[in-house]
Amino acid sequence: MKSQAPYPKSYSFEFFPPKTETGREKLRQTYQQLGTLKPCYVSVTYGAGGSTRERTFQAVSDIKEGGLPVAPHLSCVGATRQTLREILNHYKSQNIRHIIALRGDLPSGSHQVGELRYANELVSFIREESGDHFFVEVAAYPEFHPQAPSAEADLKNFKRKVDAGADAAITQYFYNPDAYFRFVESCEKMGLELPVTPGIMPITNYQQLARFSDACGAEIPRWLRWRLQDYGDDIQSLRAFGLDVTTKLCADLLEGGAPGLHFYTMNQAGPTMAIWERLGLKSSPTK
Repeated sequence: MKSQAPYPKSYSFEFFPPKTETGREKLRQTYQQLGTLKPCYVSVTYGAGGSTRERTFQAVSDIKEGGLPVAPHLSCVGATRQTLREILNHYKSQNIRHIIALRGDLPSGSHQVGELRYANELVSFIREESGDHFFVEVAAYPEFHPQAPSAEADLKNFKRKVDAGADAAITQYFYNPDAYFRFVESCEKMGLELPVTPGIMPITNYQQLARFSDACGAEIPRWLRWRLQDYGDDIQSLRAFGLDVTTKLCADLLEGGAPGLHFYTMNQAGPTMAIWERLGLKSSPTK
């Protein structure tokens, strides 16, 4: 794989909008700590069917006021064009210039699919409504989307998002670097030259990680799953081992030409900062 980063590496962090004032204060402390690393940007997730819309707005506003460049997630499933238009106008009024455009999921039990069904349609809509105002990132799946009928179909779907106007992509997390490198090579063969940044999930809780992975289709390699299971209730040893594994994964990805790293922080600063310090990373350039 040829290097995707002939320029300084880009590092970013992802947060979710808290439900309580206590959670809001914890998030504030987290993004202030991680902000000292001067990320290229931080992102804020958007709940299934827009279920966290107001909380996402609040988190985005708080982080922006805290001085960090912020990229809100926006999903289209369950939304009307008018709703999406209002959200885009809201972010434009705040001078937000970066959007993570996703298909998203419907809330459990809901059948309101919405007017746009796929992420490529959302990217097209953003371009129609806002031109080049937003830097648009989309999702990529090195181990392929769990609902994709085949690897080829998933790659074609990714190409549709790029052709619709995506500027860059962030991957689902993974623990097999070969999956990432093969995905990037497949993109290059299709003539896609946009940066694809690996998503990194620090390992701090095996049960939680297994639950997330089973739901989103991210593979925990058998050797890793068994090693994590062996630690049982020894959380300290599990986290030390997880730090070793994730740090090596990041090092291999960067050495292999990845354009940066996107950390799924789970609103915690410690695990990401530990990986950062071990790797000796430098701050990101500003977009």
